[in-house]
Amino acid sequence: MRVVIVTESFLPALNGVTTSVCKVLECLRALGHEALVVAPGTSPWSPTMTPERYAGFPVHSVTSVPVRQFRVGLPSYELETVLHRFRPDVMHVASPFVLGVRGLTAARALGIPSVAVYQTDMPSYIKQHMGPAGDVTARAVWRWIRRIHQQADLTLAPSSAALADLAAHDVPRVALWGRGVDADLFDPARRADPETAALRRRLAPHGEVLLGYVGRLAPEKELHRLAELARTPGTRLVLVGEGPSREALEALLPSAAFLGRQEGMDLARAYAAFDAFVHTGTRETFGQTLQEAAAAGLPVVAPARGGPLDLVQVGRTGFLFDPDVPGALAAAVQPLVVGADAPALRERLGAAGRAHVVERSWPALVDQLLDYYAEAIHATSRSAA
Repeated sequence: MRVVIVTESFLPALNGVTTSVCKVLECLRALGHEALVVAPGTSPWSPTMTPERYAGFPVHSVTSVPVRQFRVGLPSYELETVLHRFRPDVMHVASPFVLGVRGLTAARALGIPSVAVYQTDMPSYIKQHMGPAGDVTARAVWRWIRRIHQQADLTLAPSSAALADLAAHDVPRVALWGRGVDADLFDPARRADPETAALRRRLAPHGEVLLGYVGRLAPEKELHRLAELARTPGTRLVLVGEGPSREALEALLPSAAFLGRQEGMDLARAYAAFDAFVHTGTRETFGQTLQEAAAAGLPVVAPARGGPLDLVQVGRTGFLFDPDVPGALAAAVQPLVVGADAPALRERLGAAGRAHVVERSWPALVDQLLDYYAEAIHATSRSAA
């Protein structure tokens, strides 16, 4: 199969969209398929470059502009030329909003079957940053999203909450497609690595319980909630990631450790050094870092909203808290850090969490994705007949 992937985000940016696109490409290569990536190019002011190839596949970069530290690819008619040359069987559009819209329009004009992957809760993100105009703007964004996804032969959502949001806003032809996890990389066995032990000694010199967060340090992650945990005796917060909120968070959480951006084995060892994983954002359509934490054998505490509703089994793999109730996060974390039974509880929940996600490999998820590609191809052939 020949697959063109049009994505709103790609390397060197690290986020859920980039990660899923990279994993899909790696699996497509392993299965012998052909692929081409169309992605925002590196801006002149960026210190790192968009790769020309990934997993052996070519990457076609388009002109981009920076918007709140994101690269936004600009739509242009060059996409049709790229598609004519590559002649794909199907187009995969990752989190379409600007560049992806151009991709879907071109696919429809050229009769190319298309699958759009809904990954980013853009209405909530924009609502948060628009102040008094947020509600009106969010409704307009939902109308835009509906127009975008109406062009796709199939839209895939990562969680039941995201599916419900799309259905509530009349987005047609939707199906559930989750995210895979690398259970070999994110493994409780990493705790035995000498590097992990050294990291833990540095972060918890007095035996503190380490409460970890992994992700972008940005307003939409609502990390101000972590202030509730900064007052918990015998614990220390550890944040992995970078973003525009880092300076403010360092002032808010002066005793927390900030490890910056981590990848690969360094990230796996960071998870392994934690005792529990905490997440604060209420706008996650899925929550990939929650799944990675579970694979690493950590109990997970997250808001009872959005993607975490599918990922956290209350009392079995972790706890959910009500984000509208002050102190609810601290109350949810307390059983994991207070009392003689806390270590055993963390171990039991972490083991159950790993068992819950360990079969969600990326190869298995891409096998399912290929079935969705075939469904879109069949639908296009049927409508053309």
